[in-house]
Amino acid sequence: MDLILWRHAEAADGSPDLARELTPRGLKQAKDAAAWLHMHLPKQVRVLVSPAERTQQTARALTGDFEIVKAISPGASPNAVLAAAGWPDAGATVLVVGHQPTLGMVAATLVAGQALPWSIRKGGIWWLSYRVRDEDAQVVVRAVMAPDFL
Repeated sequence: MDLILWRHAEAADGSPDLARELTPRGLKQAKDAAAWLHMHLPKQVRVLVSPAERTQQTARALTGDFEIVKAISPGASPNAVLAAAGWPDAGATVLVVGHQPTLGMVAATLVAGQALPWSIRKGGIWWLSYRVRDEDAQVVVRAVMAPDFL
């Protein structure tokens, strides 16, 4: 299974939190990240998106075919995100568009074995794969992309 964590792009400050929209810079970040993802994603990808407007706008730069999942709302636990994605048993590629600090803690949980406060930049992507080798379960970091490198 591949799990791709994509933090929403830069959003304007404001209230209510779930209604915050991307800034012009955020729209460019989302477009650039989506272009990179288009080059690398397999044809079949399940896209899960937080109910926040900024995550939906980020995802729309890639596709209009996504599921809004309350379990990955701001403040979600890493375990809630992993359960929503079906980690590690989904058998397909799952792309999660969500928030900090949750996505950083998901990456740390999978790579380091504990929910450390790792940071994913706005518009950033972490691509992780689950595999079994010689009866050993492994998590492989396939790519980490920051928006200024896209």
